[in-house]
Amino acid sequence: MITVGTPAEAARLAELLHDGPEAHFGRPPVTVVSYGARTAPVQRREAFREVYEAIVARIGEPTLYGGSTRGPSIRWRDGRRLVLLAGDRFGAGLSVHRPETLEDEEHRRFAWGGAWSAAEPQDVDLLPYSWQLYRSGPGERPAARPAAPLAGSWEHLERALGLMLAAWAEQLPVQVPGEWAGFTLVSGRDPLRQLVVSYSPDEGLAVAVDDRDAGQGPEHARQMWERGWHTHDRGWWQSAFPETHEASPAVTARLTVTELRTRGAVAPDELTAQDIGVNNRGELWLPGLGIRTP
Repeated sequence: MITVGTPAEAARLAELLHDGPEAHFGRPPVTVVSYGARTAPVQRREAFREVYEAIVARIGEPTLYGGSTRGPSIRWRDGRRLVLLAGDRFGAGLSVHRPETLEDEEHRRFAWGGAWSAAEPQDVDLLPYSWQLYRSGPGERPAARPAAPLAGSWEHLERALGLMLAAWAEQLPVQVPGEWAGFTLVSGRDPLRQLVVSYSPDEGLAVAVDDRDAGQGPEHARQMWERGWHTHDRGWWQSAFPETHEASPAVTARLTVTELRTRGAVAPDELTAQDIGVNNRGELWLPGLGIRTP
């Protein structure tokens, strides 16, 4: 039985799984970091950072950065093996898999995930990962990516967006420190207007909407402030929320959905997400967002 108590031991285990995976296929994950049930996201992030940095120092940068709404989901992958560092609210574990076996099972979960109607409960929190980033690093990317489930209602979209932003706030500062991430939402009923949702180390979680075509005056400004907008600059309204506050993801998601609906969008299936990226480098995929992407 393998036990891990320090980041150095976690790094040695990662090297063992990476270099000699065959003997470890099918075994359950080995816990490499544990949290208390009430540990705050920022504390989880810092505890995870020590282990993650030790593993990267030992076996190199991952093939696929990423995470679910429960915790990180980071992969060192090629045709021979997939080393997975995955976590939840209680800790994170290391395991190794045959790539096709794990990915086929995940594709089935994506195919049957999501709510089939607005009346059904949403299960976006059960998806294998809500975001994934590939930067042409070591290893091989998967040949195919699964179809992402779409939000069945505005309530589903708001929840999915809030959960994904919470994952970003906890996971991005560890995996891609100092970098920003974002995407632009466009409604089919208002195709020339951009609404940008982002994370950055300086601003935290933020949303901005292009309002240059509106008549700018006291009454319009009052309406925008009442909806939750903070500042106005060169025709754009913006709001930013601290990444360290646990309510920030939900507040950001609520403002985003409110603005889309106020400006005429009728259902989430009218939306597309564009300009998706992390520091304009690599391919960022957002299967947990619940919105179509190009």
